[in-house]
Amino acid sequence: MSNPLLSAWTTPFELAPFDAVSDDDFAPAFAKALETHKSEIAAIAENAEAPTFANTVEALEAAGDDLDRVLSVFYTVAGADSNPARDALMRDFSPALAAHSAEISSNKVLFGRVAAVWEARDRLALTDEQQRVLMLTHRGFVRGGAALEGDADVRMKAIKSRLAVLGTEFTQNLLADERDWFMELAEDDLEGLPEFVVASARAAGAEKGKDGPVVTLSRSLITPFLQFSPRRDLRETAFAAWAARGANGGETDNRGIAAEILALRQERAQLLGYANFAAYKLETEMAKTPEAVRDLLMSVWEPAKAQANADADVLTQMMHDDGVNGDLEAWDWRYYAEQRRKAEHDLDEAILKPYLQLDRMIEASFDCANRLFGLEFKPLDVPLYHEDCRAWEVTRNGAHVAVFIGDYFARGSKRSGAWCSAMRAQAKYPKVQAPVVINVCNFAKSDPALLSYDDARTLFHEFGHALHQMLSNVTYESISGTSVARDFVELPSQLYEHWLDVPEVLQRFATHAETGEAMPQEMLERVLNAANFDMGFGTVEYVASALVDLAFHDGAAPADPMACQAEVLEALGMPKAITMRHATPHFAHVFAGDGYSSGYYSYMWSEVMDADAFAAFEEAGGAFDAERAKALEEHILSTGGSVEADQLYKRFRGRLPGVEALLKGRGLAA
Repeated sequence: MSNPLLSAWTTPFELAPFDAVSDDDFAPAFAKALETHKSEIAAIAENAEAPTFANTVEALEAAGDDLDRVLSVFYTVAGADSNPARDALMRDFSPALAAHSAEISSNKVLFGRVAAVWEARDRLALTDEQQRVLMLTHRGFVRGGAALEGDADVRMKAIKSRLAVLGTEFTQNLLADERDWFMELAEDDLEGLPEFVVASARAAGAEKGKDGPVVTLSRSLITPFLQFSPRRDLRETAFAAWAARGANGGETDNRGIAAEILALRQERAQLLGYANFAAYKLETEMAKTPEAVRDLLMSVWEPAKAQANADADVLTQMMHDDGVNGDLEAWDWRYYAEQRRKAEHDLDEAILKPYLQLDRMIEASFDCANRLFGLEFKPLDVPLYHEDCRAWEVTRNGAHVAVFIGDYFARGSKRSGAWCSAMRAQAKYPKVQAPVVINVCNFAKSDPALLSYDDARTLFHEFGHALHQMLSNVTYESISGTSVARDFVELPSQLYEHWLDVPEVLQRFATHAETGEAMPQEMLERVLNAANFDMGFGTVEYVASALVDLAFHDGAAPADPMACQAEVLEALGMPKAITMRHATPHFAHVFAGDGYSSGYYSYMWSEVMDADAFAAFEEAGGAFDAERAKALEEHILSTGGSVEADQLYKRFRGRLPGVEALLKGRGLAA
């Protein structure tokens, strides 16, 4: 019987045949696809013909199709619907893939061919896009260690392999801690909790096989519990478990893994001739240097800390007025901030949530994409990997553009957070292929599903990434969609969040789950007026994480990352009642892989641009200005990584932005 992962996919739009794939199919498909890719690479390297762009660079672009298909399915289900078999497969696949990648990047004969094309580039009459792909390919080989010789070459391969193993272990340890911990609640413990939190707790209890409600470490449940529970003892217990993920001792403790990862990254950077990993990593980003990153973060840190300290004084007084003496603690902040929000903005999330139905917010995100870019969305009835998933065909003027998949609900088998990935990226070479894009979120499941305003913002954020993938219009997959500088990739996603705050969008789509009535005008105004509420807290917890990440990589690797973290926070004067958004043992952005390592700052770098970019719409004809939308698609959303990021932004806006729009947008301007 043929393996469905390697057979021709005759499904609609050649989607993965999820209903035909079993966990037993992954290992043999992976092994065969890996061997196929090795043979393809060998054929390119050993080609007797003189190296050309077509037989070397384009050939590399075309290679690995089978492997891409297998891994696109596997990593989708491994991240969003894990089980012990998939966890074990991931532990096997990661070092094998790292070794395979290292073999390619250190293949001297193959690099010689790429280098020969690079040296001849001015004589080859290449298109601008081909020049870009050639540069990125050559640079990738050099940064991957292709020019290393002897012991350095051998050591680089070992480092890459070990980092792949450690990144997988870090992720699985974190998922295990999040999956295994829960706190059972008695009926009396539910007092003061709004109905949507109670419903989520009961649903979580049912998932855990318990008769009653529980609090889990799913962000969509623990965050509202910390916001609304008047039981300070229960809040403390829940927060302690949330903060301790990855640092509980035993087999799932990530502290030693983090230390080893940092040491290996530093060694890797020095083998390539860089002073430290931050210098290596940032060379290809918009920021270019650690100094530029630190300057940005510190320009935001001081006004954010001042606001947070002022807010802490107010919340402390509220707590004392409640008869609770002592200092404001981290498990108190969200609770008293919610009380303050009710008082100052007359905004009760329990009353607001019924107006933010998941289905209506999905409609809103689609409608904005239709008004801006002419996209239309039609539901698809196709097999997917979980019953909670749904799919749509995306078209424009009747022509197929993409398939979009949404997986919105939290479950124990899904890693925390929210993300967007392309199961198939847009490309025109070696064949034309339309993208298949997935958004994965962790919203609380209820009937009907209701979102917090932060949840709705997350939905718009991830859909902004999806638009970057769906509207891509380049030739080569390696520069398609979100294949851009890390500190540019968040621009489309963070920019799209702004459309959630457009009054006419909320007026149309924020309708009550029971009555169907639109959100009252005065509530709408309160929601928008409260957009910057508690922004000192949010900015401080984020910037602290980004500065710790930078400190880990900008210099010698710390032998004790936890001590380094403590030193950085003390030097910053971190407010006592605020913790890092992602403490080291659960900082998956930084330690699950290299993606955001020395790059967690990139959300804020992109925010400098997104605040300025949305201002361009406001300065023109408004949020749905047709000319600005056309320019956004033409210069940013369709171009992928075909041009340097700063040049793309200048083409859209005419200049690079300053930090002023960001501070104003966060309500932190003096």
